[in-house]
Amino acid sequence: MPNMGWSCLRWIGRWTAVVAAVLTLTACPSLGPRGEAPPSVDRARTLDRSGDYAGAARVYESLAAQNTGTQQNEYLLLAARQYLRARQPDNAARVLASIVPPLAPEQAFERQMLGVELALARNQPAEAWQQISTIQQPASGPAAIRYLALRQRVAFATNRAEDGVRSAIARQRLITNPDERMQARSELLAQLRDANERGVRVEPRAATDPIVRGWLELASLAAAAARNPTTATPEIEAWRARYPTHPANDVVRTELLGLPPEQRAAATHVALLLPLSGRNGAAGVTVRDGFMTAYYTSPTSQRPPLRVYDTAEISAAEAIARARAEGADFIVGPLMRDEVMAAADLGDANPPILALNFLPFDRPAPAGFYQFALSPEEEARAVARKILQDQRRRGVAIVPEGEWGARVLAAFRQELEANGGVLLGEVALDSTRKDWAPEITQVLRLSESQARHKRLESLLGTRLQFEPRRRTDIDFIFAPSPASTARLLRPQLRFHFAGDVATYATSDAFEPDPRANEDMEGLMFPDMPWMLGSALADSVRAVAQEAWPSGGPRRNRLYAFGFDAFRLTVALRGGNTHSVNIDGLTGRLTLDPEGRVQRELAWAEVKNGQTRPLEILAAQ
Repeated sequence: MPNMGWSCLRWIGRWTAVVAAVLTLTACPSLGPRGEAPPSVDRARTLDRSGDYAGAARVYESLAAQNTGTQQNEYLLLAARQYLRARQPDNAARVLASIVPPLAPEQAFERQMLGVELALARNQPAEAWQQISTIQQPASGPAAIRYLALRQRVAFATNRAEDGVRSAIARQRLITNPDERMQARSELLAQLRDANERGVRVEPRAATDPIVRGWLELASLAAAAARNPTTATPEIEAWRARYPTHPANDVVRTELLGLPPEQRAAATHVALLLPLSGRNGAAGVTVRDGFMTAYYTSPTSQRPPLRVYDTAEISAAEAIARARAEGADFIVGPLMRDEVMAAADLGDANPPILALNFLPFDRPAPAGFYQFALSPEEEARAVARKILQDQRRRGVAIVPEGEWGARVLAAFRQELEANGGVLLGEVALDSTRKDWAPEITQVLRLSESQARHKRLESLLGTRLQFEPRRRTDIDFIFAPSPASTARLLRPQLRFHFAGDVATYATSDAFEPDPRANEDMEGLMFPDMPWMLGSALADSVRAVAQEAWPSGGPRRNRLYAFGFDAFRLTVALRGGNTHSVNIDGLTGRLTLDPEGRVQRELAWAEVKNGQTRPLEILAAQ
């Protein structure tokens, strides 16, 4: 027993020493020939956070050596990224070259992106551009944001300023955090300034997208502000007037003008929903410019906080939902007819909506849903009323082929016949042609006159002097069309003996051009004060020319439409729904019981290539 006890004690003692040695080794901070802890992901991340990117890269390489396949490639990609951050492109290239397929899709994308970054690190921007041009952009998420940020860097490195701006805009649209989005805009402004200072040729006028053009214009302004902020201020303020809702406005305000950031309204604001890019972007931008002109020329007390939503980027329904969530108390838009119908499908409008188009005539609007439009159908109805007012009852219609002509003709016929008029004939013109003799001959019944002449010659057996006669049972011709068609049609009507018949059109037939309009002598049509002239139109044009030094907006009807949309917003948002009566650029505006804005237009006649108000002509 004593010997057995001593043996046990010695066994316990040896194991105690072993355990103690193990514990001592475990607690020791330095192991191995290089005095480093075993490689681990946690250690690599710690080195990364401390700024030791090369150390983190070595740890990832060690981890790669201990693994195979997909996991090994994952660690090698991490190592290459860290070497690039440590500005060791040769090591990064060595690691990337050691990667062996197959790679997961995410790893293949990462390999391509690191290849682009490696080319930049080696001062090979042309190679970087060639590489990134072959990479397919991810659809969304962080990968898409990273791709666009890198493409933006490469574009500026290769002096492609417009490509850089387009990538930056797309990237900013994907960033949901406001602070990160502001930082991205600040980076873009710095890149543009740097490009200008390097002598890169930046051509804003070549850009058709106004958002892109606005950014490109900031290249020289940012460089000028860096040299002398005081002298650059007037040009920067002029830029802000030209681009009142441009996404760069906040960064221009803070970084170029040195002003404190504007505080976004925490609750109530007006939401403006327009397509500012894409196929309908030009129309949306023009409406926006008119809206903002009215906004900035109105008293400060009438300027509500405003947010603009691009319905080319998100659907109208999504824009309305977002505006509601962000505290909008009034919504203006959307603009396109299908978007307006989608907005009406949402039910009662809360907050109220001023749609910038009409619903179909037979479709009732939900509560709180107002409609404002430059509607050719409404103009056609106004023409029918004017014809009857002029004591003319019987006539014919000559309209363009297609959906537009059919809609205008249907509205005209309905209004005319509902009030005692008669449409005796109609014909459609192929707008791809320039000679419409067969159609005019048909609707004026000249062919019947010619047929009678031939029968009479046949009976008498001799040739007779003959001048065709048009039908004598018509008081008017309704001829709505674009200006290009009207300028050809009116002379052909005179040639076919209908020059003395009162001819009416819609406003689409008129564009201000005295020389081109000489052939439209005698044509009568309704149009808005912005086109025909008024004291308000003159004052707005003067203000617009100050904001747009290049000459201000042309007589674009959509610009006037946007201007009046803001004035309607002020009235409707203030609860003035029963007594809306506004002298606007698009006409005298009133609100009918269905919530549709009615426009009372002025009437004019072409005399010697100039438009003359009909009431003045009648008084002469």
